[in-house]
Order: sequence, then C-alpha cells, then structure tokens
Amino acid sequence: MSLPESSARASAILIAASANRHSHAASISPGSLIAFGSNRFVGLWDASRVDFEGVTATLPGHEGEVTCNAFSGDSAFYSADNKGRIICRGLKDGKWKISSQIEAHSAPISALCVFQDIIVSGASDAKLKIWKSRDGGLVSSQTIDLKGRYPLDVEMSRLPQSTAPVMAVACTDRLVRIFTQGQDGFSLAANLEGHEDWVRCLSFTHTSTPHVEESPHDARHTLTLATGSQDGNIRLWVIKSKQDALKASLHAGPIDPLDAFEDSLADLGDEEVGRKISIRSHVIAVREPDGSQRQFTITFDALLIGHENHVTSLAWRPQSSSPSAVPTLLSSSTDASLILWSPTPGPSPIWINRLRFGDIGGGKVGGFVGALWCREGDEVACWGWNGGWRRWRKTGGEGRGEVWGEVGAITGHQGPVKGLAWDPNGEYLVSSSLDQTTRIFAPWSRPSLVHSNGSEVETWHEVARPQIHGYDLISSAFITPLRFVSVADEKVARVFDAPKGFIRTLKALGSEHGAHVNEEDRPVGANVPPLGLSNKAAEDDDETFRERDPQHATRPPYEGELANITLWPEVEKIFGHGYELYALGVSNSGSLIATACKATNAEHAVVRVYNTQTWKQAGNPLAGHVLTVTAIQFSPDDRFVLTASRDRTWRLFERHGEEGYAPCASDKAHARIIWDCAWSSDGLLFATAGRDKLVKIWQGSDESGKKWHAVATLKLDDAATAVDFDKSEQGRRYIATSGEDGTTRIVQLDL
Repeated sequence: MSLPESSARASAILIAASANRHSHAASISPGSLIAFGSNRFVGLWDASRVDFEGVTATLPGHEGEVTCNAFSGDSAFYSADNKGRIICRGLKDGKWKISSQIEAHSAPISALCVFQDIIVSGASDAKLKIWKSRDGGLVSSQTIDLKGRYPLDVEMSRLPQSTAPVMAVACTDRLVRIFTQGQDGFSLAANLEGHEDWVRCLSFTHTSTPHVEESPHDARHTLTLATGSQDGNIRLWVIKSKQDALKASLHAGPIDPLDAFEDSLADLGDEEVGRKISIRSHVIAVREPDGSQRQFTITFDALLIGHENHVTSLAWRPQSSSPSAVPTLLSSSTDASLILWSPTPGPSPIWINRLRFGDIGGGKVGGFVGALWCREGDEVACWGWNGGWRRWRKTGGEGRGEVWGEVGAITGHQGPVKGLAWDPNGEYLVSSSLDQTTRIFAPWSRPSLVHSNGSEVETWHEVARPQIHGYDLISSAFITPLRFVSVADEKVARVFDAPKGFIRTLKALGSEHGAHVNEEDRPVGANVPPLGLSNKAAEDDDETFRERDPQHATRPPYEGELANITLWPEVEKIFGHGYELYALGVSNSGSLIATACKATNAEHAVVRVYNTQTWKQAGNPLAGHVLTVTAIQFSPDDRFVLTASRDRTWRLFERHGEEGYAPCASDKAHARIIWDCAWSSDGLLFATAGRDKLVKIWQGSDESGKKWHAVATLKLDDAATAVDFDKSEQGRRYIATSGEDGTTRIVQLDL
C-alpha cells in the first residue's frame, strides 16, 4: 500500500550553508539582504536582523553551481551558474519567485552586472552579452567578442554629469577595458594599462562633493574606478569631464612637491621603480541623448599597496550624507585580510591602509574570496575559501576615528554532508562532510532578546568544529553527550572527548546539560601536530586558548575560532577492517559501536561490533552481506542490529549475551541498493529506503524476531537516500524520508 502524506507542517530552525568559491557568488540588496551561491542553491541571509537568525531560505532552480548573484533594488535579483544559465527572481507576496530564466551562455558564467535595465553577463566562452530587462524577462541586445579573453568582472556606472553609461571589463590579462555606448551599442573606448597580472575585480563610485581640502573643481563631478589584480595591488582611476579637468588644472596653482615626485616616477623605467606608473590621460568621447558629443578623461590617480597576495574583490562604501564621511574602499585578498582604504586630509591626499581585518600573516588557506558592505556601510561581511563567513561592525567613532569589532556570521559545510546524529539528550547535533570536517550545531537562548509574543529568542549556530581531518568524513555518532566516534575514508574509527572550551560554550549558550558538567578534569582544547591526523590534547597554559577563551565563552565562536580552537582531543582509535570505513552505528546504551567498510565480497562485507569500555571487538563479525554495508542501526533496546547493503538486502542480528550478535532474519526487499534504514521508537517497526524509489515499513510477525513482513510502502519521485522515525512517544508515529531530488517528506503512520 502507499502511504498518504500527513497534514503536519515543519519549519526550519537551522539552515547551515556555505558560500561558493567565486568572488561574485554573493550580492547584497540596499536593505542588506545577502543572496549567495551555495552549491546549486541561492542562500538568503538578512544581515540587518538584530537577532541574527542566519540563513532564512535556500532557493532551488539551478542545475549547476551558482557563480554569480546581482541585485536589482530590493525586489529582484539575478543569479548565474556554471552551466551558462541566468535566473531572474522577483519578490511576490513575501516569497522569491522565478520570473524568467534563460540559457545565456554555452560556458560557465564568471561575471554578472545589473545597471538600471541593462544586464551584462560574461562567461568563459570569451563572450560578453548585453541584455535588456523587459516584462520580467531578458532580451538580448548585443554580444561582444573578447578575442579569447575570459571576463573576470564587469562593472557599470554613469559618466560624471551625464546620463551616458560606461562599462569596465576585467579579463584574463593585464588590461582594464572601458566601453561606452553609442548608436550601435557598446564599443571599446580605452584600454587602461598598469597592472602586472590578471585584473580580478572592479568597482565604481561617484564623488559629488569635495571630500578633501582641495579645489572644488577637482572633486565635485568625478567618477572613480578601483581595479584589483592578482599582482596584489589596487589602482584608482579618475574619470572627469574634459572641461572640468581643464578647469582643475587652471585652479591647481603652484606645483605640489608630491605631484612633482609622482611626475618623476613616470619618467623612470620599471627596473628602477618596480611598478609601472603612468599619469597619461585617456580621452573618450560619448554622445548624449540630445545628440551633443562630450569628452571625458581617464587618469591614473593612486596605487594602493598593502595586500600580500591576489586581490579578490573591491567595494566602495555606500555614500553617506554625513559631513564627516570619508570615501572608503573595501578590498579582500587571498592573504586572508580585508583592508579599508581612505585618503588622508589635506590638499594632496594619499590613500592609506586605515583598517585591516582578518588573520595576521595570512594564515588561512585560500584567504577571502569576496567581501560586501552591509547595513549602509556600518558592517563588512566576507566569505572565505572554505565557505564560512566573517563579519565586522562599526562600534563607535566617526570618519577616520571609527572603531570596529567582529560579530557573528553564518557557517556551513563546503562539501556534501554524509552524516547527521543527535546527542543522546537531543540538545545538539553533529554533522560529517566530504569537506573533511565534523561540526556541532546547538541553540543559543538569549533572554535579553524577545519575540513580539514575549518568548525569548533562540537561534542555532555552529558551536564547534571538533575534527578537521585529512580524509573525507563519512559518518559520526555520539556515544555519550560529550563523546562521539567518527569514520572517514580510512580504515580507522576515531573517538573524541569534549574539551573544557566546549563545556564553557554550552554553559554560555544556556544549555541545561552543560550547566551540570564538571569541566576541571578536561583539557582546554586540542591541536593537530604538523603532518599529523590525530588531535592532541592542549596544555592549560597554551597561549592560543588563554588569549581567546574568555571571549569564546560568552557567545558562539566565530569562523576564525571554529577553525582554530574548537577541536576535540582524540582519545581512541579503532582498527579491524581491511578497507576504508563506510558505515557506523552506536548502541542506544552507548556501550557498543558497530562499523563496516567498503566491500566487493562476503569476506569484507561484515559488521564489526566493539565494546566502548575496553575498545575490543565484542563477539564475531556479523556476516551475511556480499557487498558494502551502507547503514547500521541498533534497535531501541539494543536487542537487534539492523543492517542495509548494496546487495539489496537487509539483515537482522540478535544479541546473545556476552557472545555478541547472531543472524536471525533477512530479506531481499528492494530492486536496487538500500541506502538507509531506521527503527521506530518502540522497536516494533523498522524502515528501509532504496534506490528503487521505495521506502518500506517492516513489522515483526511474532516476538521471536525471526520473521518480518512489509506492512506499508511509500513511493517517492526519486531514489530514496535517507529515512528516520520520530523519536517522540506521543501516540503518533511520523516518518521522514529524503530523496535524490532534495525533497524531504514527513508522513504519519497509522500502524
């Protein structure tokens, strides 16, 4: 029989999602809603919320990895992927709906820009395509051949004192291409030289009022273009009306010594200076809507040196009406730093590194991929190579005297999640991923914040990253609330104990369990030795933990702390299998662990059971399968061990005292691989989920446990990959199933 879906409703309380490794994968709306690519989905994070709810939704639609996002106001945004597709979404009745989608390119899209009703996309087919937004859809307007160069970034703005658009394009070379619009579309107007490696990022800003003590003719009507390169440098280019540039030279007065020095640099060779500096002006001409022709100059203005590696993104601070506002440029780099650049006051300003955020010495692998301004310039947010976000907020001061501090941000796995397990008390959960990490997520109760109905705010966060491994992690499960075991793509199962830092974090977040645990006998944390795979307990006087621990114990740890000071010490290794481990199960009493490895024959397709007190094997290996065992589940009373396998069968093993478990039942229940199995909370039913798109519910024919028959079948639209029963005992049984299509169904069982 088929099972009807229940009328139960579920709402998300935790969405953990990481950002893709593309510098244009995230975009922010004027209202501080961040849309970011997370694998094939677009995650939404409202950075303006005080309660820090985190990711509120993940939007499907793409078939490839999302590479670009770009907002058009607060009510629409565009996303692009590595399959060449662009999707436009609009906000309708409080939900984001797909309004149109188009196969824009035949190759991965690497750049996306939205300017008024113009959308520009660039891809690794060496094409730049101009689109017009019409009735919620995209209409092709022009295609520009980049002669074999792949576009890395595209930015648009309007020319100063003009309505004419200007477009800057960065490609896989050292040039910045400037395009202007004519009667036949956009055409190349100038090539800006100077960078010594590929130009990776661009950003425009208008300066409408003087920001330094200089002639008003020099700053009133200018457009500034910032360009960042893999050479680690940032260049600023000033675009002015040619008439204004002429007036500025007349008002300049005596030659400033600094200007004379810069002029002298222009006459020197590269060998003497080390970097190419040119103050030659490029002149471009555009035709205004009224038919008149105007000329503009593009001049190199400043060279910003401070990053030690590739510059990955640039963003100008949103313009403020405050008289003390200082033009500020935000840059991110693979040296794991963010820099805020601002000019010094005076008639001849110099752009300086005003503030630097991130990791000292560029210690994070991959550094920062991209960065954004949030909350009208009062926050900056960035994401790193591993997909985690970091955020800094202005806490005081104005202008050049601003004070900034780090605040919480969102985190999530960078690779596919292969395993999930709740702690025995159901307070927090551990996840395992092919990104080679295990992560623990827990709720944070804050009595100081309340909802409109008077209830206190509770949000979920990553609170520990207990294992950062050298192998892909397959599964993990708790033995006790403060001890878990994990298996990876290796022959060893590893056991970890919670350190003192984790206990303090639980107490700070309001955990009932953490309040009753004695932390004194536990190490403060753990470290991984160079070239090692095992987490070693850290000494109490370790400087890393002594410096960070007082802050760590008052709120969830930030991304930088998660990667450095939340490891758990490894206390045991479990050997026995001949090939890489694939499945793991822990008894409900916590006294037994069961593991299985990859297998192509009956000799290795066995389950080994270990005692958690002696760490020795309990009884003989559980034989019967002929291919890899994919799932292991103990019954609620630990009487049975249920296994599922690639050989399309499930098998049941019954406990016989100290002799371990022995076979008692089996069935070739599915036509394809069985991926998962689960027990009901009373132990009277179990379920199997197979690649044949079926989930079957099994019930014992008698109390002997030797005969089981299928009492119900749930048919899915795609291959079933996971199944579990509701563990509560409220008189109703609910079962959750998931498939390869990403859909999770919750079904009420009337059995």
